[in-house]
Amino acid sequence: MKPAKFEYDRVSSLDDALRMLASPDSEVRVLGGGQSLGPMMNLRLAQPDRLVDLGRVGGLDGIETEGGRIRIGARVTHARIEDGAVPGPTGLYMRSVAAGISYRSVRNRGTIGGSLAHADPSADWPAALLATGGDIVAVGAAGERKLSLDGFQTGPFTTALGYDEIVVAVELPQLGSEVPWGYYKVCRKPGEFADAIGAVTVGSEPRVICGATGAAPFRVAAVEERLADGARELSIPDGREILAALDPGFDDYELQIHAVALSRAIGRAFA
Repeated sequence: MKPAKFEYDRVSSLDDALRMLASPDSEVRVLGGGQSLGPMMNLRLAQPDRLVDLGRVGGLDGIETEGGRIRIGARVTHARIEDGAVPGPTGLYMRSVAAGISYRSVRNRGTIGGSLAHADPSADWPAALLATGGDIVAVGAAGERKLSLDGFQTGPFTTALGYDEIVVAVELPQLGSEVPWGYYKVCRKPGEFADAIGAVTVGSEPRVICGATGAAPFRVAAVEERLADGARELSIPDGREILAALDPGFDDYELQIHAVALSRAIGRAFA
């Protein structure tokens, strides 16, 4: 299919983009790499009146480290992350995640900020970065603000961003060299969106994430407590029992694959 009619603007500054977002008479969407929004428009699942392309806006593709944190510009592509642009152990973790996103042609254009803002419930970055902690940096008419990754995605394709805000960066803690991490996703075939995601980091505060849930990814506190107490594995039956107690609306098959994803992510962390 082809998208519904829309206006297209390639802006050269964030100020121009923000002015267009503030329009009260039309639905305006921001375009990063277009690898998620484009297909949805072709299927007419999304029908914005105007696209604002950030491809020429400067300052959105840098990667900086300072004070134990890494700031990654919103327009940094999956491919750059896969190729090792993010330094240190955090970069190694992100490189592993990026390498499994779709296909290289998609990774060449898809952006980390676009993925987070689009908030597809089956996408990799919302779950993977929730496992590290950190913040989204957004800019709107009122200026810049930071939104914790805990609670940033509020549902399928829904975030805590204001209608007039644009993601400009993500700031993550630098994982220590001794911090175990693991990531595992269940896909029907390579390159597809995940049916289940397990993401784990075990630093001073273990973070265990259940992703590709059909809604927002969420932390699994009962498993985090086990890891904090010294556990180094999670059986699939235990994972099923813990998830069922959280009542996330999974059917029996979904309980199984999410328990598998969590179990194998933890297994990889301590392999």
